Amino acid sequence: MANTIDIRRRIRSVKNTQQITRAMKMVAAAKLRRAHDRIVAARPYSAALREVLVSVATRVESVEHPLLREREEKRVLFVIVTADKGLCGAFNANVIKGATNTLRDRDWPEVQLIPIGRKGNDFFRRRQIPIRHQAVNIFQALALGHATDIAKTISDDFVSEKVDAVYVIYNEFRSVIQQTLRIERLLPLERLSEEQALEAVEYLYEPSPELILQELLPKHIEFQIYRILLESAAAEHGARMTAMESATKNASELIDSLTLTYNRIRQASITKEIIEIVSGAAAAK
Repeated sequence: MANTIDIRRRIRSVKNTQQITRAMKMVAAAKLRRAHDRIVAARPYSAALREVLVSVATRVESVEHPLLREREEKRVLFVIVTADKGLCGAFNANVIKGATNTLRDRDWPEVQLIPIGRKGNDFFRRRQIPIRHQAVNIFQALALGHATDIAKTISDDFVSEKVDAVYVIYNEFRSVIQQTLRIERLLPLERLSEEQALEAVEYLYEPSPELILQELLPKHIEFQIYRILLESAAAEHGARMTAMESATKNASELIDSLTLTYNRIRQASITKEIIEIVSGAAAAK
C-alpha cells in the first residue's frame, strides 16, 4: 500500500493538472465564441453563392467551364482537414478514421492528398499516398489568404486535368458538444437533377451566364474552402472545450478518491500508534 507522502504528491500533481485543464477550457470557450460568430456570418453567403451557381450551371447546359467538366473519377484529390493540436477528444481521430475508410471504400485508382492541419499531415505522410500540398499551423491566425492558396492548387490541378474530382472531409460545427463528419465533392460542381431543376427558383441572369460562371466559380471554390476551415476551427474549439471540461471533472473525482484513501491510511496509522501505546502501558503495569 502506498504511503501518505506518495499520495500527497499524487494529489498535488492531479490538482496542478486540473488547473491546466480548467484554464484550457476557458481559453477554448473564448476562442469558440469568436469562431462561432465567424462561421455564422459565413454560412448564408456560402449557401446563397452555391445555390446561384448550381442553378446557373444546371439551366445553362450549353455553357462549358473548365471547373464544371465531369470526368470519370480515376484521379482524385482528397482534402483532409484536421487540427494542428491535440487535446480535443476524438476530433482528429474521427477525421483520420473517416478518411481512411473513404479511401478504402471508394477504391480510387489514383489518389493525392492535401492534409490541412498538423495532425493529419503527421499521420498521412507516413503512408504510401502522395501528398500534393500541405498546410500546417494556419488555424492560429486563419485568414482568407490560406483558403486562396489551397483553392488555387485545387483549381489548377482540375483545369489541367491532373485530377478528375476533388473531395474534402472535415468536422462540421453543430454545437459545443456535437461535430458532424462531412464528406463533400468540391469539383466538379454538382448540378441539380431534372426534378430539382423544375422545383428550383428561376433567375434572370445579368450579365450573361458565361460571365457569371467565369467570375464566380473560382471565388466559390475559394470561399467554400474558407467556410470549411472556419467550420473545422469552430468544431475544434468546441471539442477541446468539452474534452477539457470532462478532464477537469475526472480530476476532481480522482482527487476525492485519493483524499479518501489518504485519510484511511492516516487513520489506520494513528489507530496503530494508539494501540501500541496502550499495549506498552499495559505491559509496563
